[in-house]
Amino acid sequence: MARWRDGRGELVVGGEAGPRVPLEIAASYRARRRGLLGRDSVDGAMLLSPANSVHTFGMRMAIDVAYLDRRMRVLTVRTMRPGRLGLPRLRARHVLEAGAGAMAGWGVRAGVVVGVRADEGP
Repeated sequence: MARWRDGRGELVVGGEAGPRVPLEIAASYRARRRGLLGRDSVDGAMLLSPANSVHTFGMRMAIDVAYLDRRMRVLTVRTMRPGRLGLPRLRARHVLEAGAGAMAGWGVRAGVVVGVRADEGP
């Protein structure tokens, strides 16, 4: 299973020729817990890893949530309004979040494999 550090990167959807989306990576407990709370928008997407569920308590916006397995294959995509609790997905190892409606435009749907290119820090 891939391991990342908190930081920035790029989401690659469906292979090298697919769309590339700015990505925030939340790999530490603290960063995953904070997630998108208190934000009015997100530039691109946020990857929570490891994670198999999310909630939207304290969020100001509806979000798309994609549950990913250990091979980064999308299991399912859901849109969640603020104040909701998502059920844990047993096979999910990572969760991808973005503004509501964004994932459909990028082609993120069940069965698609996504890739993560993490920016190398100093």
